[in-house]
Amino acid sequence: MTASIYISSSEGYSGKQAVALGVLDTLTKHVGRVGLFRPIVADPESDDVLSHMLDRVDTSLELTPEECVGTTYDEVHEDGAAALAKIIHRYDAMARRCEAVVIIGSDFTDVGNPAELGFNARVAANLGAPVLLVLSGRNQNDLTPRSADEMAQVAAITIPELEAEHAKLIGVIVNRGEPDALAAIRESVTAVVREVSKAETQNRPVWVLPQNPILIAPTVAELSDSVDGEFYAGDQALMSREVLGVTVCGMSMENVLSRTFESGVAVVAADRTETLVALLLAQQADNFPSLAAIVVNGPFEFSSTVETLLRGVDLNVPIVRTQYGTFETSQRIVNTRGRFSAANRRKVDAALADFVEHVDAEELVALLNVPEPSVVTPLMFEYTLLDRARRDRKKIVLPEGDDDRILIAASTLLAREVAEIVILGDTETIRRRATELGVNIDGAEILATNNPELLDRFATEYARLRAHRGVTVEDARHRVQDVSYFGTMMVHLGLADGMVSGAAHTTAHTIKPSFEIVKTKPSVSIVSSVFLMSLADRVLVYGDCAVNPDPTAEQLADIAISSAETARQFHINPRIAMLSYSTGDSGSGADVDKVREATKLVRERAPQLLVEGPLQYDAATDMAVAAKKMPESEVAGRASVFIFPDLNTGNNTYKAVQRAAGAVAIGPVLQGLNKPINDLSRGALISDIINTVAITAIQAQAEAPTQPVTQ
Repeated sequence: MTASIYISSSEGYSGKQAVALGVLDTLTKHVGRVGLFRPIVADPESDDVLSHMLDRVDTSLELTPEECVGTTYDEVHEDGAAALAKIIHRYDAMARRCEAVVIIGSDFTDVGNPAELGFNARVAANLGAPVLLVLSGRNQNDLTPRSADEMAQVAAITIPELEAEHAKLIGVIVNRGEPDALAAIRESVTAVVREVSKAETQNRPVWVLPQNPILIAPTVAELSDSVDGEFYAGDQALMSREVLGVTVCGMSMENVLSRTFESGVAVVAADRTETLVALLLAQQADNFPSLAAIVVNGPFEFSSTVETLLRGVDLNVPIVRTQYGTFETSQRIVNTRGRFSAANRRKVDAALADFVEHVDAEELVALLNVPEPSVVTPLMFEYTLLDRARRDRKKIVLPEGDDDRILIAASTLLAREVAEIVILGDTETIRRRATELGVNIDGAEILATNNPELLDRFATEYARLRAHRGVTVEDARHRVQDVSYFGTMMVHLGLADGMVSGAAHTTAHTIKPSFEIVKTKPSVSIVSSVFLMSLADRVLVYGDCAVNPDPTAEQLADIAISSAETARQFHINPRIAMLSYSTGDSGSGADVDKVREATKLVRERAPQLLVEGPLQYDAATDMAVAAKKMPESEVAGRASVFIFPDLNTGNNTYKAVQRAAGAVAIGPVLQGLNKPINDLSRGALISDIINTVAITAIQAQAEAPTQPVTQ
């Protein structure tokens, strides 16, 4: 039976979507396939909630926005009973494909329907979905905080309305509560829930999430829309940055500059060009706050001199122009309410961090009677990686601090407490760029590769390690200032537990220092790689698809044994298929003989492993084919570790499986080194960086505790 939860609020602007994101994230860790459903929307083709949140749903469900919608407000007005019947029918059709469904109630945008909560309750009752009620900790008219007593009154009015429609209340979340009053709010609302629910035997927990300025902050793009503005200059990518306040520049230049603040927006009249130039100059200085944007208001055109200046300056801060006067512009900006969007990474990170801290995930899952997962989906596997890394946080160094993707990924890793992060580069430059991007890396350690204390230590150690190559301390001093060498030395000397690089560098640039410094494990002759291939229902290991072009039989055996060890690190039971173009004794030739010899060596070196080879790919994966070609094998038809005879075959196969089966390839994961160092592809997505850091942390957990090397 499909588990479900109906998230409904008693009024608009409650932050229901942020709560729904936390619930979806929680369930996805525990259940294979979690779907999303919206019973009522204004327009099925342009619902922002679905369009953004469906990206976080398991792709194997292949859900379209249309399939996740019940009906529209217009249809509810026209015939409520028919609309309800349609909702039930469409929900049942979608839910049959899922193990759990998060149902997100209506948005209270239908001002003509004062009984919207009641209709949501009726829908929940008919769907058999328990309700998680979201109450706003803010007054709707002016967004001032509600006291604990006021929250109790809101709960006392709202909960009976749910029960009047026979909806089952499973719990209450007070969202956007005043941070200093969380305990008092929880106590007062809990008392109301207990009073109203005397006849109920099931516990109905109350959780309180604090007001988080980031979640309600409008973006520069939203402010621009509110003033009918046009982008004029700067970095257009920074239009997604959150705005935390406004400075109206109606005073002297000195007083304006002293009143700007981090992530604020400055409103300056178009004929106050001296103030505009001063603001831009301040943005180039390290000792002034980084503005989110400058809004230039008024119908005045810039002079050709100012135009030339603005076009010639390398600007990052976005400049937006609007025709409105100062009062109208400022009023529109102040009245702009930010919207939570699952497409905004900083807001997502903040929302999930708050949810994890303040909501008991295990209690929530237990209340829903979530079924045991029958599969391991890509999303489940990725969440598992983050959870395992979080349990024993390791320090991971990211050498490419000049890459925006690294900074954005670091922000997420820190917000979700996946690992301790060290970023290499100039401190001021990196922190300023992070601020411009609207990401928080305050928890990261930032190190310059010319750090005097570390540079001397690293140069001395590298010269010792490479003395047989004639490397002097002076040579070493130059070499270790390269970010890959510097990061590798940190890992070698125990100043970090692992390193992840390659987003902006080649594989050779990333791993060459490791060959010279950390070297391979004593029992391993070759460094190799695997991809963790996350299919719709399981995770497989493919090796080597990234490092060794044409390994020998001995090297192939090493790759197989290392890959089996990697599989175990990620809770995959290794059944090794040594792949070739023939199965068993059916073929001959140099390539098949190499695989046959490698299989023999694996059995000799690691007799505890289940290994079969040579095997064709279909015989390794398909039970029907295996039954015909190798019926007695414990590996054929159910292999979990696939060892390819050469790089070309492995690379082509993993890419083909990605395309044909929709698999998510996580990696490459390097193996065989004494310390965890991993490479990223040059086109790595932010999610790839996050996953690779988690993988590196898990590898570090499997190693002996890091001890700083003394000399």
